[in-house]
Amino acid sequence: MPETPADMLSLFLATCESAPQAPFLIAADGTILTYDAARRRSAQIAGAFRAAGVQPGDRVAIQTEKSQTALLTWLAALQTGAVYLPLNTGYTTGELRYFLGDAAPALLLCRPEDESALAALCAEIGVPALLTLDAQGTGGTLVSAADAQPEAFTPAPLAADGLAAILYTSGTTGRSKGAMLTHANLASNALTLREYWRFTAADRLLHALPIFHTHGLFVATNTTIAAGSAMIFLPRFDADDLVRLMPQASVLMGVPTFYTRLLSHPGFTRDLAAHMRLFISGSAPLSAETHREFSALTGQAILERYGMTETNMNTSNPYHGLRKPGSVGFPLPGTALRIADPESGTVLPQGEIGGIEVRGANVFCGYWQMPEKTAQEFRADGFFITGDMGLIDADGYVHIVGRAKDLIIAGGFNIYPAEVEAALDEIPGIAESAVIGVPHPDLGEGVVAVVRAADPALDQAAVLAALKDRLARFKQPRAVIFASDLPRNAMGKVQKNVLREEHAGLFAGKA
Repeated sequence: MPETPADMLSLFLATCESAPQAPFLIAADGTILTYDAARRRSAQIAGAFRAAGVQPGDRVAIQTEKSQTALLTWLAALQTGAVYLPLNTGYTTGELRYFLGDAAPALLLCRPEDESALAALCAEIGVPALLTLDAQGTGGTLVSAADAQPEAFTPAPLAADGLAAILYTSGTTGRSKGAMLTHANLASNALTLREYWRFTAADRLLHALPIFHTHGLFVATNTTIAAGSAMIFLPRFDADDLVRLMPQASVLMGVPTFYTRLLSHPGFTRDLAAHMRLFISGSAPLSAETHREFSALTGQAILERYGMTETNMNTSNPYHGLRKPGSVGFPLPGTALRIADPESGTVLPQGEIGGIEVRGANVFCGYWQMPEKTAQEFRADGFFITGDMGLIDADGYVHIVGRAKDLIIAGGFNIYPAEVEAALDEIPGIAESAVIGVPHPDLGEGVVAVVRAADPALDQAAVLAALKDRLARFKQPRAVIFASDLPRNAMGKVQKNVLREEHAGLFAGKA
């Protein structure tokens, strides 16, 4: 088992002390930022934050492009004792109005091109300080402010149960909620993943994820820090870059899109992947077909895991042993997971579908300024109701069948989209699918399949014929819609709420 969790700053500073010249961030051109250099620069940024008025417990909001300097603001916030608030770079000024008004940060760091509009917003809402950082991380008022600070900063004391970060959920079913993560939440999960995924100081993680999301910021970065290893730090995902830099790496963390794009890249070969020890996928479901294709090409099985904003990582397929396609593996050490009836909370027998509930040191402490919502999401015995539906199979592997909000009830029957999508994705000519329920005057909800076809000759009749013997009649789509692409969020998850809104009137007037 990992050592008793401390906090991420302590883990970072421990490597700075023991191996100051070890590489921490490696740029695409090979330039190296060592742990010691990262410590010194993050101390300067911490000094700039303090000079701008940031005190322990204050929120620091960040909406900038990915860069080495942007990542160092996470370490700087830890040093000041501030609560880190990363914001999706795609959020509009209107959306930022809610987040800034809700979190009431002491400082907002934004892109220089947004400074004028956001200065007015900050003045209106009452955010006291505004700094800027450009896309390269080399320009903006933060850089000049940090340059004026010393390379040493006395860190504020951090309590294990103190707030480290607030991450807002996507808010696809209502107002976004700020998940409050403690120092112990983050450190415990990083140490668990370090052990479970066998990370060592020798690892080089190919990092092409955004850093406003828990996957790229906390799973990738914190696990790297816990191991004292390094990241090959790319500004964004580009399949050509991944293929070019993979010979220098040992681990890749990605979303399913990374792997589908790699499989279609002529430069991605069995020989290129041979030295890699681990490919990890998360943030969205990895299709069983992609899993099989990847294994056939490389001889390696992608390791799929399951986590969420509120909990960090909950489960993982094993490092050694069978990595089941379509499964997210076993509960991580220190995390308890159960399947329960969503209404009553009664624990269900193994193999039955129900709501996934988890408890452990990784689970957040509640939603920012939402005590009633927090109370609704926890059982009396401390288990968090994830909102995901799943089952535990006979071998103990956890399977996700969808979000509770995505459950389709047609004619009184419960239909889980993931099951229908799995059948659709096996049909030759279908590249990917998303199954939704839309209002139906007779059934309550009608099953609709939105598919992206690889074969332009494929039509609805052919799809429905292929499903005839694969699914019970009540699970079969009432309509098949062909789309050139599926709407996704920044982490590659299909936005089914967008599809439901778009096709809400499909069955209007039909019976």
